[in-house]
Amino acid sequence: MKKPIVSSFSPITLVGGGQGSIKELSAALKLAPLCVAVDGGAALAQASGTPIAALIGDFDSVTAASLLQIPPDRQFRISEQETTDFDKALAHIEAPAVVGVGFLGGRVDHQLAAFSTLARFADRPCVLLGDAHIVLLAPPRITVPTRAGDVVSIYPLAPVDGESTGLEWPINGLTLDPLGRVGTSNRATGPMTLSMTRPTALLILPARVIEPVLQALQQPDAARWPVPAGR
Repeated sequence: MKKPIVSSFSPITLVGGGQGSIKELSAALKLAPLCVAVDGGAALAQASGTPIAALIGDFDSVTAASLLQIPPDRQFRISEQETTDFDKALAHIEAPAVVGVGFLGGRVDHQLAAFSTLARFADRPCVLLGDAHIVLLAPPRITVPTRAGDVVSIYPLAPVDGESTGLEWPINGLTLDPLGRVGTSNRATGPMTLSMTRPTALLILPARVIEPVLQALQQPDAARWPVPAGR
């Protein structure tokens, strides 16, 4: 395991350089007060007046003006081009959970790459916050206080089985597959429980449930995916 650049006993807000707003960042900081910027994400943090604990990335999109506002000892350039800046950040921070802002919306290729990063770092709970939705890698099990009528989507990145309660169309006995049956546009009938057999499904929920979701991921008895072999 890599030595962390930033370590915290509380959740961390990670700010990316994609589409994000000060409103979203403010919502994230209420739940995860320590802010780490990913490359060009420094601009959003600085625009909101948020102190940056660390700037991590290859620095190909952060501006010279942004860099001048960040003390050199808080700048961590990782120049290799084999991984994304989101990968670099998750690999070098240690926290019970991460809230990501600036990773949803905007360029589709960047968004898809962020989803792959969630799967690669399945052992590190991370919730991506957008204007209307949150996206996370579905944990082994979770209970969410959804309301009847809430849209709940389960999107498989690879074949995966699971079980659910509180959904209009339960997934029990089904295999979800990106080239076959997917679980998008389901609807909650009330509080939902979900369990998955592999760390290969995205869970997409209304943004208003981010606080209970983040709390669930941090419970001492929370089910966590194991650290991948070789990391």
